Amino acid sequence: MLKLTGIHQITLRVNDLRVSEDFYMNILGFKLHHRLGMNMTYLQAGDDMLVIVRAETPSPNDARDIRVDHFGLKLNTDAEVDEAAEKLRECNVHLLTSPANRRDGRAFFILDPDGNMIEIYSSTGAVFSSDDTNPDAPSSSRRGRKARSNMPTDELLDDESEENSALKRRRSRK
Repeated sequence: MLKLTGIHQITLRVNDLRVSEDFYMNILGFKLHHRLGMNMTYLQAGDDMLVIVRAETPSPNDARDIRVDHFGLKLNTDAEVDEAAEKLRECNVHLLTSPANRRDGRAFFILDPDGNMIEIYSSTGAVFSSDDTNPDAPSSSRRGRKARSNMPTDELLDDESEENSALKRRRSRK
């Protein structure tokens, strides 16, 4: 058995991030925890988090069965995350990702038998100085990305050195 501390977050895909922020904050009473770039907002109610993410492909408003991206199951420590991954592998649960460090803990993803994505993670809950916490000024910066090179894009694509390959644009997850 995993030593769960609760369901800490639900992540929803939304068509319009700002409309959803307004609904959840101004109508339902969630508080802004922080924004991560232009496409993700963390909202808080008590100890729980609702994460809203701009959908890559907009969906009709009545498409209720495809709106939840994933939910997170929080463990107390990074070591427990690694132990959970091993236990789940032993139970023949396919890990979508292996446990990996992130800026405030470790995490990995699995699917339940119906294909619902579940994040198993640990987190300090820290908010970093680069996080946008201003509810009155939506972020226009792209946080979490490497700084762009001053070198023209064509030169980057032609130069296959390890230094420059890290600067190439990354494809989004689909």
